[in-house]
Amino acid sequence: MCQENNLQKALSERVLSPTGKGLGDLSSQLPVSATAQLGWNLLQEDVSLPVAVLSSSRVQHNLEWMKSFISTYGLKLAPHGKTTMSPALFHQQLAHGAWGITLATAPQVQAAYHFGVRRVIMANQLVGRANMAIISRLLQNPEFDFFVIVDSAANVEQLGQFFAQAGQRLNLLLELGVEGGRTGVRDEQSRAAVLDAIARYPESLALAGVEVYEGVLKDEPSIRNFLRRAVRELMTLEAHGLLTAEQLILTGAGSAWFDLVAEEWTGVALGRPLDIILRPGCYLTHDVGIYKAAETRIHASNPVARSMQTSLLPALQLWAYVLSIPEPGLAILGLGKRDAAFDAGLPIPAMHFRPGTEAPVAAPADWQLTAMMDQHAFMKVAPDADVQVGDMLALDISHPCLTFDKWRQLLVVDHNYTVINAVETFF
Repeated sequence: MCQENNLQKALSERVLSPTGKGLGDLSSQLPVSATAQLGWNLLQEDVSLPVAVLSSSRVQHNLEWMKSFISTYGLKLAPHGKTTMSPALFHQQLAHGAWGITLATAPQVQAAYHFGVRRVIMANQLVGRANMAIISRLLQNPEFDFFVIVDSAANVEQLGQFFAQAGQRLNLLLELGVEGGRTGVRDEQSRAAVLDAIARYPESLALAGVEVYEGVLKDEPSIRNFLRRAVRELMTLEAHGLLTAEQLILTGAGSAWFDLVAEEWTGVALGRPLDIILRPGCYLTHDVGIYKAAETRIHASNPVARSMQTSLLPALQLWAYVLSIPEPGLAILGLGKRDAAFDAGLPIPAMHFRPGTEAPVAAPADWQLTAMMDQHAFMKVAPDADVQVGDMLALDISHPCLTFDKWRQLLVVDHNYTVINAVETFF
């Protein structure tokens, strides 16, 4: 409870910068905790646009959905924090039963630690003395549990030497990989070299289990085979007495294929305590692109998801003004590559609001973004479309990771679009 209170205090003492995106006209900096008392309402134009907005009710729905899904399978959750890099959202995930948080870099781990996160999987290689030094400083706290992946003897040697000199012991996860994929050992020779290197540093390195990233594969059969390979590897390591850490882990599902990981790994046991940990991150805000397609697949094939009778909901939107209508059939929005992800599809117009009217309405289906520049978006509309300069558009996005990292603060709104909170990011 003390740790939670400290986290809340640290978050409340952060400030909203008057020059930060998405903020109203402030004469001085305000604590994030003061946001709810300001009475801002998006539709009343109290907030500068463009702005990134989180729906409070939808975030809560997604938190409950994933908690129910994971608990039904009897597994654990360490959501990938690099999606949002928002300590306030990490705290909500932990409060909804997450075992810990997954991160990708040493500075990300340091940021999470600063705000009270005390159990981390770094689903990446820890390379370089400065990065190792960050983790070493955090490990001085005996309450900090940390696991990092390895896939090369060279990296293991570097880690072994550094942490031996520091007088510390580092928990490692053997990462398995596939040809043409990302990182991870591909063959028996590289696997054996990694294990031999770990064995040379029994005082400073401890093998805690196996990690995979199945997102590099694109079809169900190959993913299931990869996941079964991970289980066989774990059993082999255990049979040969190579798992030397106190806490043992099997972890994957850092992608939209988390349902297959849950199906394949439920019931895996070693005869001693084993944490099977799934790492999806984008579930928190979901999207209308790549993760929406994954959701359709999951509900068609996964019995647990079907039985829940609800779906994940897109909870992140960008709001922007219509800046110009320079010619029939074209509207220019005040939103661009500085504001929204565009690697997995351009934002999709979802709601249209004209200040002074009663409520937003669904944007016409033929309104479509066709291009984005740094701070402008080109929206194709019918030549006689009912759209005016000063109108407000809410846009849904695909791939929330690359939208979050464009914003220092995101506003949290209720169903009336009243601002009830703000969250900060630390990319």
